[in-house]
Amino acid sequence: MRRGDSEAKINFLSCDMFLKSHEGWKMGREEILLVSGLVAAAYAVYTFVRSMMSNGETEKNFLSWASGNEPVKSKSGLVNLSRPLVHQFTLKYALKYKNENVRKRFQKMILTSGLSREINVDEFIGMQLLWGLMIPGIFFVLNFALEFGFNQMLFVLMVPGGYYFPILYANREKRNREISVRADLPFYADLLALSTEAGLDFIGAIQRIVDKAKDSVLAEELGNVLRDIKLGAARADALKGMSSRLDIPEITSFVAVLVDADSTGASISQVLKDQSVQIRLERFVRAEKAGAQASQALLIPMMLFIMPAVFIALLGPVILQFIYGGGK
Repeated sequence: MRRGDSEAKINFLSCDMFLKSHEGWKMGREEILLVSGLVAAAYAVYTFVRSMMSNGETEKNFLSWASGNEPVKSKSGLVNLSRPLVHQFTLKYALKYKNENVRKRFQKMILTSGLSREINVDEFIGMQLLWGLMIPGIFFVLNFALEFGFNQMLFVLMVPGGYYFPILYANREKRNREISVRADLPFYADLLALSTEAGLDFIGAIQRIVDKAKDSVLAEELGNVLRDIKLGAARADALKGMSSRLDIPEITSFVAVLVDADSTGASISQVLKDQSVQIRLERFVRAEKAGAQASQALLIPMMLFIMPAVFIALLGPVILQFIYGGGK
């Protein structure tokens, strides 16, 4: 009996020690989380105070706007929200990224999407760092420290989503510009042809369109052409600059023909008429192609949804009559 009592006492002591060690580990984990939260809060306060007390000249050196002016308000509310956060937290790290190929690719993306007055390359990279690394990291730490219980894959998926957000925004703006330019180009070519036939020179015809047109991407780019010419650029170089900013095949062909006509001394009005006819023909061909693609795309939902319903409506009564009529 004494031996059994001693074994029971030993088992009781081992269980007690195990429970105390488990409670101690739990308390240690809570203390680690508390210390981590305090460190994170202290770092956040330090960063905020440092950013508020930083010199304004340093922030000016961070910016390298293509136009040399202050940015205009973006069409995207998320971009407007991101800009002060980028300036405070991630812009200095974006400036350290020196890969020229990536920077040139982002610069071309910003230029062709018409965002050069809204955002520069440094802010573009800083926005990727903000939404691709900083924001997911903060949510991950809060989820771990406060035990919200969110799946960790959510924060993993936030990384590529945040990284590609500026790219997707630029691509969307570029598509909208392409649609607007392709819709206005034939009409503007006709107006340029009529203006030059009426006695205006090519620059005066462009100025007339810019003065009359409103809320047009092509008119805005033609205004940039006039501005470049007034600043001393050659007419061919100004038109090629518009072609590179828009990066649309129709504009590239249009500018190439105009530059060639200008260099050879051909009649600008006749060239513009021919280009108007060619552009309208190309638009008609694109519409036919889009219609053919739409009809092909309708085949899949037709086969999946419409054809089964048609077969049921046509063959259903026959099958039922066959089943129940045959039973009689």
